[in-house]
Amino acid sequence: MSSTGPDTMLVLEDGTTLRGKGFGAYGESFGEMVFNTGMTGYQETLTDPSYCGQIVAMTAPHIGNTGINDEDPESHRIWVSGYVVREPSRLASSWRAQRSLEAELKAQGITGISVPGTRALTMRLREHGAMRAAVSTVENNPARLLERVLASPGMTGADLARIVTTPHPYTVAPPSGVATRYRVAAVDLGIKAATPRNMAQRGMEVKVLPATSTARDILAVSPDGVFFSNGPGDPAAAGYAVAAMRGVLDAGVPIFGICFGSQILSRAIGLDTYKLRYGHRGVNQPVMDLATGRVYITSHNHGFAAALPPEADTSRTGDAWAHVPPGARKPFGTPYGEAAVTHVNLNDGVVEGIRLLDRPAFSVQYHPEAAPGPHDAVDLFDQFAALMDTGLMASAHGRGKK
Repeated sequence: MSSTGPDTMLVLEDGTTLRGKGFGAYGESFGEMVFNTGMTGYQETLTDPSYCGQIVAMTAPHIGNTGINDEDPESHRIWVSGYVVREPSRLASSWRAQRSLEAELKAQGITGISVPGTRALTMRLREHGAMRAAVSTVENNPARLLERVLASPGMTGADLARIVTTPHPYTVAPPSGVATRYRVAAVDLGIKAATPRNMAQRGMEVKVLPATSTARDILAVSPDGVFFSNGPGDPAAAGYAVAAMRGVLDAGVPIFGICFGSQILSRAIGLDTYKLRYGHRGVNQPVMDLATGRVYITSHNHGFAAALPPEADTSRTGDAWAHVPPGARKPFGTPYGEAAVTHVNLNDGVVEGIRLLDRPAFSVQYHPEAAPGPHDAVDLFDQFAALMDTGLMASAHGRGKK
């Protein structure tokens, strides 16, 4: 059933204009126009802090049929700036639904649009890249709206982790019946609720800290391991997180980073980061583990990535590695010893994982908590636990020698 909202307009910074019907709150929203290829999980997408400052278009043609519930949000609010769908459902047919998607968008003031051209929009973004945009139910002149789009800020240079992070530390303890085995300090750069929950289920007591926490703040928790979360914005603008990461690396505490946290680790060890043309957003990205050759189908949400250092090996082997970036399997030097790329994206060769060989630290560019799915990579939390086990054993051995 088509939306019955007011006439609404979507304008991209290249002048592309799409007209449809309002879906959600009436008004205007500005942000970076991106698309998500997930067939399900729109509630997790809407509430993922990594989407702060973005207008999200769903490539799946029918959105909203399972409604909204109070169990699946990944944070306390919707973070997307605007929402674009092709065919919104007017009925919430799931037994878990507590209200409709449109009711939730209205309640939280999120302006959206129902437009038949989502396929054309996606192709435009693939060809020309993510770009600034606006959704408006009140402006009917595309030229006037375009002027305001061009005056709006872009994502490059945006420091958004400060906006989405928790203002105060809090603790997620293991559930009843699960013994506490580790103390983890999790730096909230835009963390999803499923992440500390996954760690807690593995016996980790997770102390979630604000994004601007210093290395001293982090180490004051006396953690067995430190986690740097996903989040929005440009990693080059988050120098405070890079400095904190370097301080933890200097201390030798085990580190695990995901998504934005992986980019922060990359910058901390001297790599550059760059903006992808249209990013990876969805639950169907194929990632290869270079050590085993295994391919994982993974959940992604990022618009920036790590660049390999220029001294990396440029050799490639065989047609099967045609999309693997140069030097993906050869260690490279960093101020913290050697490191290696461990995972790559098979769609475009983007670096998806890095491990330090001389320090207990690793990261991946995707989401092992995988809310809403898939769950191929959930064992990365177990790898983090194993890394902390090694650190704890080394610590106990050191105490025994004294």
